[in-house]
Amino acid sequence: MTSTPIAKPVAEAGTIPLVALLGAMMSVQIGAAFAKGLFPLVGAEGTTMLRLVAGALMLAAVLRPWRVRPSRAVWPWLAAYGVTLCVMNLLFYAALTRIPLGICVALEFTGPLLVATLSSRRAMDFVWVALAVAGIVLLSPFADMRQALDPVGVVLALAAGGCWALYIVFAQKAGAELGGRTVAYGMAIAAVLSLPFGLAGAAPVLGNPSILLSAAIVGLLSSALPFWLEMVALTRMPARVYGTLTCLEPALGALMGFLFLRENLTALQCLGIAAVIAAAFGAAVTSKPPVPSPQ
Repeated sequence: MTSTPIAKPVAEAGTIPLVALLGAMMSVQIGAAFAKGLFPLVGAEGTTMLRLVAGALMLAAVLRPWRVRPSRAVWPWLAAYGVTLCVMNLLFYAALTRIPLGICVALEFTGPLLVATLSSRRAMDFVWVALAVAGIVLLSPFADMRQALDPVGVVLALAAGGCWALYIVFAQKAGAELGGRTVAYGMAIAAVLSLPFGLAGAAPVLGNPSILLSAAIVGLLSSALPFWLEMVALTRMPARVYGTLTCLEPALGALMGFLFLRENLTALQCLGIAAVIAAAFGAAVTSKPPVPSPQ
């Protein structure tokens, strides 16, 4: 997201924004766990399409993006933002069919971490890059042969992270003009682009009320609710606090995967997730602005 938080001392952040941000992160991970339950019914592509369409409709109802029309100059950035959002979600859900949620989130998190470190020229940032690389190595299919990860799933999650990195750049460019409505436009573009990929899998069950309700829940938990909660947090807490707390995303993904999907991780995989979290934490503490979330 592209809103600019109001700079305040950490002590003034208060309980409400902290709870809102933690709620947003938990909502995203619960939404991902819920989405994984739809995979056997409509496939990863169908789930992606349903999530994006539901999220786009909810965000449009709340933000009413048509009140601020994009200029001709911003449309290329907005289009690139929507394309990246669509591809990122397709890749992430495809990865989620092959590897556990916590690992998938940790690998994807390397994208914004790369943006945060490459935007600086300080020697300390190379430490965070090295730590993130160590985490990726520990999460690679060859690190623990007793519970080896699917190599295709690992590559897909890393590719989703690359899209997240591009998402940040495009969101900042488009958001300079459109502000918070950027995500509503981007989600709408992504939803339209996802139709050719997801309709084949979802079409046979589109008349099923339970499937549509599940899709609405995924859209609410993965897009609309976390967007609103993050807006509450971003306007009430310092950027550094926001950036630091978002480093908990991989750990929350692992926890939600364990609680809702019964996904157990090996000690090496937990260590790999911890390395990525530590790298993201270090980058957040020493860098400038918060990383936009791909809601």
